Formats: sequence, C-alpha cells, structure tokens
Amino acid sequence: MLNSKEYLIQKLTEELEGFKPSPSVYKTGKVVSVGDGIVKAVGLSDVMSFEMVEFHDGIYGIALNLEEDAVGIVVMGDVDAINEGDEVKCTGRVLEVPVSDSLLGRVVDPLGNPIDGKGELKANKFYPVEKVAPGVISRKSVTQPLQTGIKAIDSVIPIGRGQRELIIGDRQTGKTAIAIDTIINQKNEDVISVYVAIGQKRSKVARIVAELEKHGAMKNTIVVMAGASDPAPYLFLAPYTGVSIAEYFMDKGQDVLIVYDDLSKHAWSYRQVSLLLRRPPGREAYPGDVFYLHSRLLERACRRDQKYGGGSITALPIIETQAGDISAYIPTNVISITDGQIFLETDLFYQGIRPALNVGLSVSRVGSAAQIKSMKKVAGKLRLELAQFRELQSFAQFASDLDEDTRKQIERGKRLVEVLKQDQYKPLAVEKQVAIIYAATNGYLDDIEVEKVKEFETALDDYMDTRGKNFASNLKKEANLTEVIEKELKEVIAKVKGEF
Repeated sequence: MLNSKEYLIQKLTEELEGFKPSPSVYKTGKVVSVGDGIVKAVGLSDVMSFEMVEFHDGIYGIALNLEEDAVGIVVMGDVDAINEGDEVKCTGRVLEVPVSDSLLGRVVDPLGNPIDGKGELKANKFYPVEKVAPGVISRKSVTQPLQTGIKAIDSVIPIGRGQRELIIGDRQTGKTAIAIDTIINQKNEDVISVYVAIGQKRSKVARIVAELEKHGAMKNTIVVMAGASDPAPYLFLAPYTGVSIAEYFMDKGQDVLIVYDDLSKHAWSYRQVSLLLRRPPGREAYPGDVFYLHSRLLERACRRDQKYGGGSITALPIIETQAGDISAYIPTNVISITDGQIFLETDLFYQGIRPALNVGLSVSRVGSAAQIKSMKKVAGKLRLELAQFRELQSFAQFASDLDEDTRKQIERGKRLVEVLKQDQYKPLAVEKQVAIIYAATNGYLDDIEVEKVKEFETALDDYMDTRGKNFASNLKKEANLTEVIEKELKEVIAKVKGEF
C-alpha cells in the first residue's frame, strides 16, 4: 500500500507523462481610452469589421471603426468595468446570434440572451447579424397575400408575403396597434412573427407580450427587445438580430413577418454611436451612411424562389413623424426603400376613425397582386369611392344646396368609412371582410343609419360564424367571386338585413 507521499509522486508522474502542450494563439491589443460606451484600442491589426472582441470577465464589444492607428469598439456590457491599459482579444467571430425553434414564444435581448425568466435557450446554430441580402435571381415576385385582418389595409393597401410595407405617422396614432393586430392574425396563417422593440419602454413591451399571449399568438412569435434604458449599441443591433432570426426560419422554407418598432429610434441610436466614434456628421447630424443602415436591413426581406428553398420575410418597419411631415429626412429615406407605406393621420385618429388611415397618401406598390380574387373584385371601387367621398366632403362644407347624386355619394361614403373602422386586437377573417365590403360598395347599407352600420356588421359576422359556416368557407376557398358565390352572398346579406 502506497503512503500519501508516494501516491502523490505517482500521480504527478502519470500527469507529466501524459501531458501534451497545446499552445493557444490569439491576437491581443490594449485599451487606450474609454468613455460613453466606446473603447479605443491599439494593436488589433487583423480585426474584422463587426468582429466580436473580448475584454476581461466575459465582456464583449463590436469593432465598428477600423482606423489606421486604432480600432473603435462599442461595448455590449458594463463599460465601467473596462479601464485604460486593459487587454482586449480578437475572437475571430463576426457578431452572430443563436437561432433555433426554441426561440418561439420567447423574449430575447439583441445578443440572443433570454430575458423573460423562462430558462435557458437550446440553440446549437448561429447566424451572423450582418449578411448580404438574397440576390435578384433567388427571389420571386410577391403574389401571396399576408392577411393583416384589418379591413382598411387588406382591401385598399394589401400586403403580400415578401413585401416591405412602411407604417408611418405621428406619435399615438395607432402604428404599433396595426402591427400587433397583424401578428395576432398570423396565429392561424402558418406565419412566424418576429417583433423587434427598439427603444420602447419595458412596460409597453410587457403589455404587448401579455396581449399576444391572451390571443394565443405568442406561441409562434419571437420578441427581440432593446429597451429605452438600454445603451445605444443595443438599440442599433436589435433589428439586425431580429432579421437574422427571421432568416433562420425563411431558410427552412417558412413565411415570416417581422415588425421593427421603430426605425426612427434605430436611426437615433446609430447617430449617437457614430458621433461617439467621431464619424463626420451630415444632414441633421446623421452620418452619411444612414440610408445604407436601413437599406441593408430592409433588403433582407424578400420572397424566395422554390429552387432556393422558398420561404419569405415580410417587413413592417415603423417610422415616427413629427407633425405629420413625411418629407423629413429619415421618413423619405425609408419610403424610398420600402414597397409602399401606410400613413396614419392624427386628425383622422382624433375624429374616431381608427385605424386612422389616410387613403390618399397610403400606397402598396404590390397592389392587387397580393389579394385573393374575391377581395380584388369587391375592393376595386372601394378606394375610388373613398377618395371621391373625401373630395366631396370638403366641398360640401361650403355648399348649402347639393344635388341628389352628390348627397347619395356622401351618404355612401360615410357608411364606407364606418365599415372600415375596426377595434384593436380584433382582426377579421378575410371572408368576413369580403362580405361586409361587398355589402357597403353595392348599396346594401345605404338605407341603414350610419350609427347602426357596426351593429349590422356584427350581425353578419355572427351569421357567418353560426348558420353560414359552409358559405363562409366557400367564400374563402373559392377565392374567386363566381356567380354562384355572389348570388349566395346577396342572399346572406338580404337574410341578415331582413332579421336586422
């Protein structure tokens, strides 16, 4: 039996005999200045743009400025723990985020770390946050509708899968409400949703998550959150993290909806980071590449050809305007990148018209290609009648005596506006939208008082949910408004009207 001394010698001998030195090589530099979340380092001669660099205690940063004699790094962590003279290491990894199906139903930060208290995420795959957008050859034209469940949008400004549709308007005009209703409507549409909160209050995001859970939409939704109190680099990074997660699902052939709420705050955070990195300011103190900031983000939304895996990313960026000025710098930049915009007007909002959609300034550059045929048919004259109503309404204010045709047109216009009003968190199935819009545009509501139009719509919805289930499924399934379906639709409207 060996005594303790002999045993120790034997163990050490075994360890030394089996020891094979494996030197690890990494490139290091030194921190020369720290301040306002920005670190300047020297000695990192081979560092890449957007490479993750590591400080002590597991604090990471991103190399953004590659200058001749120094590297500008934004710190993704506690900058107060870093001091001049500290060592900084290259990791050789361009910034990436973990992706997997386990992200569904979770709330994560811009680095992909869970912040919802539901435990760790199981992810063995990583996607880079910066990626070249898919080329033209791998794309497919947008023809499949993405139903928002909002009558005013699905009928007048339709959105297709793979489209980029801007939601724009002043503060408190219902921009986020449209996006959340669209996410809720995807729960039965086999579409994954990613909601990116940029600079939003944590309490607001918590309310949104609670609403999504209440309506059963959180199970196929991912929330990426950079809160109002988070440092500017987090806000700058959040949308790129969101679209990388969306690309993971698109690469699997799935359809994804991504909401950026909002890109105004994203531009502000990038301006802050750029000014701290001493990049030369341009118009309104934004750096010269602020257009490229958003274009390289939004170009990643597309519909892929089946040969390239299919799948799509539909982007709904949100931009906040000041006093309705859509000709300001950032709004015009994003308008020129997107495939149309939904403009929400403050005056309409305060008149009780919600969603407060300005039909004149809103547009979808994909148009009726992203509508089912029945909706295309019934919504054809809706936009024109609404536009004419707005013109006649402003004219009628100054006219004491109106001819019969003009008066009828104004009365029908009032009913169309009433039909397009919709409560929050109540997206409507497309077949119900077709039915009520058909009734409104074909004069079936002309003899119903404006105040009772909503009651009639509720009665029509109830009928389609109960006694008219077969008709409702036919209306959706047929897609085209055939003579048989149209005849049945007229009978249903007449029946409901008679009981009403």
